Amino acid sequence: MITPDPQTTRIWTSLLNTGQALLEGIESELKNNNLPRLGWYDVLLEIEKAGPNGIRPYELKERLLLPQYGLSRMLGRIAEAGLITREEVENDGRGQTIKLTPKGLAIREAMWPIYAEMLVNSIQDKLSKSEAAELERILRKLGAGS
Repeated sequence: MITPDPQTTRIWTSLLNTGQALLEGIESELKNNNLPRLGWYDVLLEIEKAGPNGIRPYELKERLLLPQYGLSRMLGRIAEAGLITREEVENDGRGQTIKLTPKGLAIREAMWPIYAEMLVNSIQDKLSKSEAAELERILRKLGAGS
């Protein structure tokens, strides 16, 4: 059996704890500002990037790397909040196109400054330019085998 050395275990634990703390901080700030969860931001952004013609759910799933069931539920909640519309695709009985509503765009735009501030406060302000470059290099190296 392969056993990681103690440093490898500490690195893994630190990566998980740091990532979780950063996510919780962003989620907390969004909640304090009566905004949706961070996962909604990514969905709204990808729909916005798709343009006025919208995006098909399978394309969105590929861009976000979410399981189909999770995305379907999330899209349902986002639609109920009036942030997106689902339109049937002509000549495709099961197909839909998802489009951002003006309210959805406004919410996505309201979320970004909070998200951006948390990134700056949590990462950018704590690392020198060279530390940030080194961390990015290391994380890319770790992710390369994934």
